[in-house]
Amino acid sequence: MSAFDPAIFSLNSRFDVDHLMIGGVSAVDLAAEFGTPLYVVDEADFLLRATAWKSALEGAFGTQAGTVYYAAKSFIAKEIARWVDRAEIGLDVCTGGELAVAESVGFSPDRIEVHGNNKSEDEIRHAISIGVRSIVMDSFNEIERVARIASELGKVQRVLIRVTPGVEAHTHEFIATAHEDVKFGFSLASGTAWDAIYAIENQPSLQLVGLHSHIGSQIFNSEGFAAAAKKLIGLLSRFRDSYGRELSELDLGGGYGIAYLPGETTLDPIQVLNELAAVVKSECESVGIALPIISIEPGRAIVGPSTTTLYTVGTTKEVELDGGLTRRYVAVDGGMSDNIRPALYGAEYWAIIANRLPLGPLCNTRIVGKHCETGDIVIRDIDISADTQSGDLLAIPATGAYGRSMASNYNHVPRPAVVAVIDGKARLIVRRETIADLLALDL
Repeated sequence: MSAFDPAIFSLNSRFDVDHLMIGGVSAVDLAAEFGTPLYVVDEADFLLRATAWKSALEGAFGTQAGTVYYAAKSFIAKEIARWVDRAEIGLDVCTGGELAVAESVGFSPDRIEVHGNNKSEDEIRHAISIGVRSIVMDSFNEIERVARIASELGKVQRVLIRVTPGVEAHTHEFIATAHEDVKFGFSLASGTAWDAIYAIENQPSLQLVGLHSHIGSQIFNSEGFAAAAKKLIGLLSRFRDSYGRELSELDLGGGYGIAYLPGETTLDPIQVLNELAAVVKSECESVGIALPIISIEPGRAIVGPSTTTLYTVGTTKEVELDGGLTRRYVAVDGGMSDNIRPALYGAEYWAIIANRLPLGPLCNTRIVGKHCETGDIVIRDIDISADTQSGDLLAIPATGAYGRSMASNYNHVPRPAVVAVIDGKARLIVRRETIADLLALDL
């Protein structure tokens, strides 16, 4: 079977003689107690990564280090929000639902940043009324809405402008967000970003405090972030020259890459932020502006490596290919309803047998789900043990980001449970959906 690689599993995972251990708990015992599919989150790993990004930001930018906002879209639940709070970092939300999770555990609104390209009036009103730290502006309609609602509430709302700097991130089209032809933000090249500045400055109920940029996801070097930062600093300089004051904040977004396959390397927070700090400081000095407060928004980089998904093998079959070749199909009890990323944009994952040592030779295998869809593929091509059989437990690492958060009920399959493990103990943090849950909304 494909080998256990500690570089792509959570920090407290290991293969103990003949089965996988996560956070000191046997994967076999987890599957027996909580069922499969199952998301298993290494709590200590999550907290360590969250604090590592906070420490790296503070080390790189010193007194100008702003907030590390955990991107709730990657995965949020009440317990996750509590961990974010314990790590003393902020929370980036983009819907009223994500905000509601934060509120439900008493997360301080002054550490919440609100994103989204089409915030409803209700979402805007609620965010302003509870006192969120900032709202990121994404359109001229939104500028008018936020200004009007803030005025109605008798408040002045802190806002940032999301700028699309025209930087092409080396990633999939669906997760690259800073080139021109996307739904997000105001274009720097076309001049709409400057027009947005003018529009906000003419709204007394809005306080423009800075600029925001997010260039994409799964980025493995600092070059794209640095290029975007240079362009935004140029805009900060133009603002200073035109308005006689300096904007105090610069949010450089997230998108930091993680390892999904053997041989890949998760981006190091210290390295990338030190490299970015050197560019930002140099550019600010060259245009004669003070170093702004720098914030970032890691999500995947915190929760992604912390989580492993466990599946049970249901069926196997051999399929003949052209040229006399064969491919083995191994079907598991989940699939595209609990991890849409492979079907959505070709994301690649790794897998191991978690309940025993493999005995057979390796063979070319496609791991698929149980859904009535040809594209329901979990791993397109992997060499695994030929003796993989019904009842085996498969473990797929690095599934914490956009697994449960993008999960669906396709084919009316209940969404899996989420379990946290730490120091040899496991506890349920999101229960498994039931058939009763699926029918509860039907009239």
